[in-house]
Amino acid sequence: MKKLFYVALFLGGLFFVKPAEAQVNVSFNIGVQPSWGPVGYEYARYYYMPEFDMYYDVSNRYYTYYDGRTWISNRSIPRRYRGRDFHRTYKVVINESRPWRNHNRYYDRYHGYSRNYSQVAIRDGGRHYHKSDKHYRKMEKEHYKRHKKMEKRWNKGRHH
Repeated sequence: MKKLFYVALFLGGLFFVKPAEAQVNVSFNIGVQPSWGPVGYEYARYYYMPEFDMYYDVSNRYYTYYDGRTWISNRSIPRRYRGRDFHRTYKVVINESRPWRNHNRYYDRYHGYSRNYSQVAIRDGGRHYHKSDKHYRKMEKEHYKRHKKMEKRWNKGRHH
């Protein structure tokens, strides 16, 4: 009888015990990246757009650009870039705080990507292009070649 009482008490206690809950916090900003952002990045703090010589803060949704005297951050793009297609322009993902402080480095390295329209935007990544698609593979191959060529040119200039 005592054993039956303890078994019943034990089983009853299981209903009142709350299981431990693990909390995992992983920092992905996939949901906040704009549809014109580049495909293939789980996290992006900033985009540098060489065509516009401008930075975009992905988390805070601010554009940062030089106005001739100082760097300005604003929620809206400068008037001169309104109406431009951000889906087509090349974006460089930068995960560094305030990248415009090293603007000369980014400009020197990536200004050759201005008017490079081979990068696939998030908007187009799932709808029009599939990794098994021959056109997508060709675009990625051309993009890779162009990137390596620019990287080689940039490294050659740095060492001389």
